[in-house]
Amino acid sequence: MSLTLPWFPEGGGTAGSPRFLDQRRKRHPPLPCPCSLTSSQDSFQRRFFRMNVQAPPRLLELGAQCLLRNEALAIMALEELPIELFPPLFMEAFAGRHTEALKAMVQAWPFPCLPLGALMQDHQPHLDTFQAALDGLDVLLAQEVRPRRWKLQVLDLRRKTHQDFWTLWSGMKVSVCSLLEPEPAQPMQKRCRVEAQAGLKPEQAPVEVLVDLCIKEDTLDETLSYLLKKAKKRGKLLHIRCQKLRIFTMPMKSIRKILKVVQLDSIQDLEVNCIWKLATLSRFLPHLGRMGNLRRLLLSRIHILPHTTPDQENCVNQLSAQFLNLPHLQELYLDSISFLEGRLHQVLRCLNTPLETLSITNCLISESDLTYLSQCPSVSLLKDLGLSGVNLTSLNLESLQVLIERTSATLQELDLDECGIMDSQFSALLPSLSGCSQLTTFSFCGNPISMAVLESLLHHTMGLSKLSHVLYPAPLESYEDVHGTLHLGLLAQLHARLKQLLCKSGRSSMFWVSASPCPHCGDQILYDTEPILCPCYLPD
Repeated sequence: MSLTLPWFPEGGGTAGSPRFLDQRRKRHPPLPCPCSLTSSQDSFQRRFFRMNVQAPPRLLELGAQCLLRNEALAIMALEELPIELFPPLFMEAFAGRHTEALKAMVQAWPFPCLPLGALMQDHQPHLDTFQAALDGLDVLLAQEVRPRRWKLQVLDLRRKTHQDFWTLWSGMKVSVCSLLEPEPAQPMQKRCRVEAQAGLKPEQAPVEVLVDLCIKEDTLDETLSYLLKKAKKRGKLLHIRCQKLRIFTMPMKSIRKILKVVQLDSIQDLEVNCIWKLATLSRFLPHLGRMGNLRRLLLSRIHILPHTTPDQENCVNQLSAQFLNLPHLQELYLDSISFLEGRLHQVLRCLNTPLETLSITNCLISESDLTYLSQCPSVSLLKDLGLSGVNLTSLNLESLQVLIERTSATLQELDLDECGIMDSQFSALLPSLSGCSQLTTFSFCGNPISMAVLESLLHHTMGLSKLSHVLYPAPLESYEDVHGTLHLGLLAQLHARLKQLLCKSGRSSMFWVSASPCPHCGDQILYDTEPILCPCYLPD
């Protein structure tokens, strides 16, 4: 199990106060853009950067380092420390692993949000500094009367948020850090009145911890275990909010243990990528139903026993029923779901809002499933439709044609890779495709299509002004034999023919790329103006 938390590199730098920045700009004007340098200047600049010269520490950094040499003195100074000096001092304490100072600074933090995740980097974390920050928060929450200067409402452990805060820090750049600026101090009595009117006691207002979680091991790592321990200890005073949750491999018992301390209504993006039986999924479904703000859901590799049982049918109905509790769902991805064939109507019937993305990949579906999909109320406004890896060879594609027509006013991306679509089936889809006015990307690699049908596709899509990317399979004529040996020379000629037709039609900027699997290893061989080959084709 791992937290997706980056950690701070040793010896990070800081930004100075406004007056020092102004002075430094005068002494050290910014380097000119490389485009404007003469050859001699460019040569000098390249030599300069090769020397890896580091700027000397700023006065503000030196002052912070000096203060932290005596942690007790630094902690005593926090009560009177100007708020604009907190970020640089916190950075020095974090980089120098001054744990006692970190605990005290968390308690005295004068901003609504502490973006700790932006100080971290993708390597093994310093557990002591992470624990020190949480210990400081724990001490804060244990106090019956909160400190006068308490502003902290959010501890943000996400890696890609508030990244500019630590280099510009609030008070210097309002436009960048306005969300982190402290609110005007309120007298304690006034704050009590305001919070009482809101129904919250001052000592019970919760602090939120924002984190993205990736569950992919059999056991919890120390950082996550410590965070969960603190959340369990403080209960309603500490809320863990997780916008993105990825579940790969972990026993269901451990998953449920984590979900008990996470605010499930905070999850907006969920991926369940486990090899689960349907019965295992059913144990997870009650948690799914409580994720009322979920916008994106991916379910992958869910299997059923060869012989259908009443319990399995109940599980499918339970999954469908959970969609009633997901009113904000916009993107649904179903990958390698073995129970989908003949049951698509059961799974999708309880969707109560229009989807923007529907992706059904590497699944078996029946003709009745395809018919239901074309009539489903929740797919009429699709922007992205994916059926990659769904075998359509033996199906009547009239229903797919109807589906494309229904979504023609909104559809932007269409993926029909590896569907086994034949020439006659593909030709029947072309009139529908020609009406997709918003289509930008169309991919249908891995289908046995002839050059004549490709040229027909080109003519049918000439009027689609927004179509910019087409990924198509190597035409049947580019293969040497029935064993699927690709002839690169023939492929080059056929590709040049398509490019010529594009130029004649005034659509030379449209990006047509051929992609076909290598017969030796299965990796894709791409062809634009030149082939991009897999190693199998390269000489030893």
